[in-house]
Amino acid sequence: MIVKNLVYFRCVASGHFKKVLHIMSNKNGYALSKEKKMKLINYLVLIFLSISTSSLFAVERLKLSTTTSTDNSGLLAVLHPVFEAKYGVKVDVIAVGTGKALKIGGNGDVDVVFVHAPAAELKYVEQGDFIDRKAVMHNDFVIVGAKEDPAMLSQAESANQALQLIAKNQTAFISRGDDSGTHKKEKSLWHAANISPDGIWYIQAGQGMGSVLKIADEKQAYALTDRGTQIAYADKLSLSVVFEGDDALFNPYHVMAVNPDKHRYVNYDLAKKYIEFVTGEQGQKIITNFRIQDQQLFYPDTIK
Repeated sequence: MIVKNLVYFRCVASGHFKKVLHIMSNKNGYALSKEKKMKLINYLVLIFLSISTSSLFAVERLKLSTTTSTDNSGLLAVLHPVFEAKYGVKVDVIAVGTGKALKIGGNGDVDVVFVHAPAAELKYVEQGDFIDRKAVMHNDFVIVGAKEDPAMLSQAESANQALQLIAKNQTAFISRGDDSGTHKKEKSLWHAANISPDGIWYIQAGQGMGSVLKIADEKQAYALTDRGTQIAYADKLSLSVVFEGDDALFNPYHVMAVNPDKHRYVNYDLAKKYIEFVTGEQGQKIITNFRIQDQQLFYPDTIK
């Protein structure tokens, strides 16, 4: 019975109505009357139209892996609806640490990657996993902490000195600890300051930026965060920016398409449209105008 119905369905789906009639007539051992044939054909036509219509109006989807900072900041919630309306598509976002976002893209499980760890990105590009890498926007990293600033980071003259003060005083510091772009930046800063953070004061959370800020707020600890997430969470936390402004804290974001030569099932055409959108005039203006409490979170890289 199941096999017979499957044959009928395949015939209807392909529009072969006469073949269905022939199969039914032979199976039942009699010829259908003209009236019954017409009724059956009308019924089959309705089924065929239903199948065709559902396929015709299926929404094309773009799969994007990105860092939690672009998601936590609220930017994607403003940027993506415009892109979706423009092309009649939906964007499925996987927001994780940059390390995981790059790995997901390298495995071909998404169509496009939008992250902020240049050195790690270029390794994937060199391996041929990603193509069409473009600069999209930038902001900077800041160190947040309790308003009392117990390690006196506000008096530091460089990021190196700020971290040295934290280590010297063994003041609680919450690390992302998740191989994200922020975590990669933090590790590079500790290395530049000639410090290997260790001890009960150094806490690796293994969570996203928003969660780390909440933990730091609960413990009144220090943490490194991107400016966008800091602004987005400012009214939810008691933490203050205690150190900023060093060139070493620069935070660039890039977008890349997953290479269709390595992963044949990715939607490269739609990935190219997404890259063109976020680096084009319309996307860049949205990025420029995206503000929270009148503060700009990101700065565009292709328009001034």
